[in-house]
Amino acid sequence: MSLLAPTLQAFFTVRLIQQRRASPHTVAAYRDTWRLLLRYTQQSIRKSPAELDFEDLDAHRVGSFLDHLEHDRGVTVTTRNVRLAAVRSLFKFAALQHPEHAAVIQRVLAIPNKRSDRSLVTFLTRTEMEALLASPDRATRTGRRDHALLTLAIQTGLRVSELISLRRVDFELGTGANVHCVGKGRKERRTPLTRPTVKVLRAWLDERGGGPDDVVFPGPNGDPLGRHAVNRLVSRHIATAARQCPSIAAKAVSPHVLRHTNAMQLRQAGVDLSSIALWLGHESPRTTQIYLHADLAEKERTIARIVPIKDGQRRYRPPSDAVLAFLESL
Repeated sequence: MSLLAPTLQAFFTVRLIQQRRASPHTVAAYRDTWRLLLRYTQQSIRKSPAELDFEDLDAHRVGSFLDHLEHDRGVTVTTRNVRLAAVRSLFKFAALQHPEHAAVIQRVLAIPNKRSDRSLVTFLTRTEMEALLASPDRATRTGRRDHALLTLAIQTGLRVSELISLRRVDFELGTGANVHCVGKGRKERRTPLTRPTVKVLRAWLDERGGGPDDVVFPGPNGDPLGRHAVNRLVSRHIATAARQCPSIAAKAVSPHVLRHTNAMQLRQAGVDLSSIALWLGHESPRTTQIYLHADLAEKERTIARIVPIKDGQRRYRPPSDAVLAFLESL
């Protein structure tokens, strides 16, 4: 067995899980990256993953793998950079364990991120939100569950991972109603709930029943909904809402768009970026600036404060001199 295999195992078990206490989502993302890379290399040089060494994963091979992701698998530049970050993380760990491979490792670490276009965030207008919330069939248990989930997502801006991990004990629906979650980076926070949201959640939790540690939004078998299930749920109700609100059909709406929608509601209500960052659980207010760029109303208020420039433009008068008139006519 080569040096790569035990290094890979130590990276996941010691570095990620024991030392960094990485979340299951991070471990899964890194695992998927390395599974893709090892299979690509196996197909390229006809060596099994257990036989691969660091020389087999040089900068040229990793670069080819990144191109393969973009051109053959059709991933975005952002996903390509995320995969590269997972590769770099292991190579940084390997640099301390195997200095004899420093030259190969440093060349891989020198592979740059690829720059990508930054589009404005997608969010729903109030009319579109109302159409979406009206789309679940509340005559059915599944429809009532979906309505409660969509209501909570739009009002709180919780991430999908935070929504599907909620337990009954995480809700306080009395005085000072709020929901508790542990978000990205193990940051714990409580988000206040409005009266309409409390009413919807109280009705759903009474119907849901169960103990304090039971999930709030279960699937058909009682297990927590998965990410893909929530994606399908949102897509299904977006299609229903589009019958009453055609504008929503022109938007690529994912569960994360509901988070953007909540942030834009706060922004348009005049809430400052630092408070929105705390509300959403962002590491830095700089992350929240994307909502400032997307807020057209704020830009319109800004331009309204600008005094128009007088350019001194006058009515055109043709030259009276015959020679100049001739030249002008050419």
